[in-house]
Amino acid sequence: MDFMLLGAISMASLIAGLFFLRFWKDTGDRFFLFFAVSFLIEGVNRAALGFSNDPNEGQPFFYFVRFLSFLLILIAIIQKNMTKDPPAKDSSI
Repeated sequence: MDFMLLGAISMASLIAGLFFLRFWKDTGDRFFLFFAVSFLIEGVNRAALGFSNDPNEGQPFFYFVRFLSFLLILIAIIQKNMTKDPPAKDSSI
């Protein structure tokens, strides 16, 4: 049962990464690129966890890779909020 759940989580993460990659390709926004890379890393990490001899999420290697993935999402959010978009012009005046 655990291997089936790891496979499902891995597949879902890889699909989410591909969706974000497509959004990045359409918009060119780095926010989507960071999310795509993060979800692709997480999908590969879960697959590697399923193929390991001892599938323990607390092992330092798997934990560090997940930390890196979440750090990329955090960087994307901070970067998106720090950029100032020019205010939209009001055409009703």
